[in-house]
Amino acid sequence: MLSDKELKMKFKAIASAHPDKYYATAVLIDEGFSRKQCRCGTWFWAVNKEQETCGDPVCMGGVDIFRGAPVKKKLSFIDVWLGYKRFFEKRGYKAVHRYPVIARWNPTIDFTNASIAAFQPYVISGESPPPAKKLVIPQFCLRFGDVDNVGVTGSHCTGFVMIGQHVFVNPEEWDQDELFKDIYDYITKEVGVPKQELTLHEESWAGGGNYGPCMEFFSRGVELFNQVYMMFEHTDQGDKELTLKVLDMGLGMERVAWFSQGALTLYDAAFPLVIEKLKKKLKVRFDQGLYKKFAPLASKLNLDEADDIDKQWLDIAQELKTTAYELKEKILPMTALYSVAEHARALLFAIVDGGLPSNVGGYYNLRVIFRRAMEFIDKFRWEIEMPEICEWHAEYLKPIYPELIKGLDDVKKILEVEKKKYYHNKRKGKQVVEQLLKSKKEITPDVLVKLYDSHGISPEQVREEALKLKIKIEVPENFYALIAEKHAKAEQKAQTQKQKEVALGDVPATQALYYDSYDYIDFEAKVFRIVEEAHEWYVVLDRTAFYPTSGGQLHDKGFLNKTEVVEVFKQGNAIVHVTLRKPDFNQGDSVVGKIDFDTRLQLTQHHTAAHIINGVARRILGNHVWQAGAAKSMQKARLDITHYESLTDEEVAKIEQGANEIIKNNIPIYKSFMKRNVAEAKYGFTLYQGGAVPGKEIRVVAIAGLDVEACGGTHLNLTGEVKLIKILRTSKIQDGVVRIEFTAGNAAVKTQRAEDKILKQTAKMLKVDIDQLPARVEELFEKWKKARKAVKKKKKLRAKSLELTSTVAYKGEDILMKIADILKTQPEHVIKTVKRFLTELEEYKKKPK
Repeated sequence: MLSDKELKMKFKAIASAHPDKYYATAVLIDEGFSRKQCRCGTWFWAVNKEQETCGDPVCMGGVDIFRGAPVKKKLSFIDVWLGYKRFFEKRGYKAVHRYPVIARWNPTIDFTNASIAAFQPYVISGESPPPAKKLVIPQFCLRFGDVDNVGVTGSHCTGFVMIGQHVFVNPEEWDQDELFKDIYDYITKEVGVPKQELTLHEESWAGGGNYGPCMEFFSRGVELFNQVYMMFEHTDQGDKELTLKVLDMGLGMERVAWFSQGALTLYDAAFPLVIEKLKKKLKVRFDQGLYKKFAPLASKLNLDEADDIDKQWLDIAQELKTTAYELKEKILPMTALYSVAEHARALLFAIVDGGLPSNVGGYYNLRVIFRRAMEFIDKFRWEIEMPEICEWHAEYLKPIYPELIKGLDDVKKILEVEKKKYYHNKRKGKQVVEQLLKSKKEITPDVLVKLYDSHGISPEQVREEALKLKIKIEVPENFYALIAEKHAKAEQKAQTQKQKEVALGDVPATQALYYDSYDYIDFEAKVFRIVEEAHEWYVVLDRTAFYPTSGGQLHDKGFLNKTEVVEVFKQGNAIVHVTLRKPDFNQGDSVVGKIDFDTRLQLTQHHTAAHIINGVARRILGNHVWQAGAAKSMQKARLDITHYESLTDEEVAKIEQGANEIIKNNIPIYKSFMKRNVAEAKYGFTLYQGGAVPGKEIRVVAIAGLDVEACGGTHLNLTGEVKLIKILRTSKIQDGVVRIEFTAGNAAVKTQRAEDKILKQTAKMLKVDIDQLPARVEELFEKWKKARKAVKKKKKLRAKSLELTSTVAYKGEDILMKIADILKTQPEHVIKTVKRFLTELEEYKKKPK
């Protein structure tokens, strides 16, 4: 099977050989365009009969928008979308709000990286209907392949708005000429670009097994947008026409604003108020005359295209009649300012949509751009806070994205924590770098990447420390691209791991009965398949009430006839029952299933409790809280949530108290299947707390006013059926993820009784009443600490004093260790644990039995 790149090249040759079949040539000819071939091989269309090149900046020698915009109407960034929306609505398109930039509905990506990604994979595959057959969307996107270019080239971004023109129709409704005319009229009539200024490329596109022709719009060396016609599917069995034809037009909102204004950089056009505020506050010396000369040449500094970046700086400097050193001294403060502004905007959208900077997975990229911005702020000794810049962006973007203002509190908290981590790592990193430099080990690009990855040490910090020792360090210009590439490979490797599959053959989907009610434990079914492998028997039925291990919930146990079921799992659409002895039935027989209710009830209580805790944590900690993992067993359960720091005792107490308030209020829990698009329209993308859920329909579990999730687990009917929630402990399991371990229902009652017993044992050991425990333990703990401290200073003490102190220390330690052993904690945590037990005991005693 051909790769996407190979498929694209193959189809481009086919399409260019038959342009009338694959492109809107009739419209172009009517508009006075002629078809030509550039020396680079690209077929293009232009009105100017003398034009010999395709208009790509490489072929025409750079970007040429700096001699004045080719349009009379200058469009602000905000005006680009408002005008686009108005124009297309008149032509029957529906304008929809942007999707989150954190793509939790999509199992294949972390970030929404194009406007069409908002509708992948389920709309494109036909599993779910689109919001409208013809729509437009101002989609904010994130891509991290060009981090090193941001600021320098004047046109690269990590975060950008891709305005989409999208159509999802069957072949009978497809009218390619009309779709082309819509976007052509927009750029020539609404934006006002004369057709003499346009050059159109014949191109092709391929991705995910789909492909089709593509038309790219260029003007003065700037690619304004492209229009992809997704028409065919490529498979091993051959190519065929798609039953759902898709138009994917992505227009760079920043580029159109930049192009219409003829601004020095894309950043000046996209967020001019933020740039002006930064210039004023930071007092950056800006040589307007020099930058006007530099801006048209800045594209030569694109690291993806420049083989020798130092030579490019030297060539540009010579053209501007200065030295490379002097040029950088004047230009780099401004490119740094542009970078800080751009990175702040990207972080604003990501954090508001629930992303957290981290050292794990794709979210590492958010930390990379934050720290790159901080490095510039430190390098030039600027007095500015990133949350302040985010606030400026939110205010400017309010007419299109009002939700950004509402998320500023979370943005401020999270970025303040990131700043503390950044400076902590910087202080710690200084010692690491000093030791490394003294060892005289060669500092290669791989070493620099490892230092950044493991310790958060930037290459600039390494270079600064090296200069003090007169050691020269070469830092790759594409350093941040290397970081992104490394993490992308690691994540891709993790995603390719597969679980074991049983050779079931062709079996139909199993009807799941456990969705109906958690107390559905008796059922009848027909046996579809029995497979024996390694002394285990795998049974597939036509219908079952047995819940398979999934969503972090452990499987049910029970019997099929008299054969015990020890494990249940899902393979494809089949639910597989595992037995350790040969079943007392055969394929084709009818069987009676009976599920162990005590197991089902406990697992269900833990699952519903996880939803309650998640909703309460989100309410208390902030909207950045998302489920990052979960597990529910008979003994206890855990919920992993995204949070930027460890939970305090006060936060844990609030979450537990809030969760038990939800139980006390006995709120109904609604469970229903809904069409995906209907559920998303009603509840938004917080549905996907547990990650992406496949299918045209999704099961929605809603606790009114608290939590709504797409979930296939077993759930109670009322929150009161959970009975009680006890948080056992919390811990930070990785950067940006906190684990909450808890018990609920009958398991929580057992935990409560065990804690009561511990309190009584501890009080008896110390010969005090239960309510005197905290003071007594604290007194003992203080004595223990002082004695231990004295023991460490034994060389300075007299032997007699030492003997006495040691005895006190060992006796105190012995008692504390016994208490710690009972409480299953460290001596340092004894006081907190006892106090918490007493508080919870008092609350528990007040509750009606």
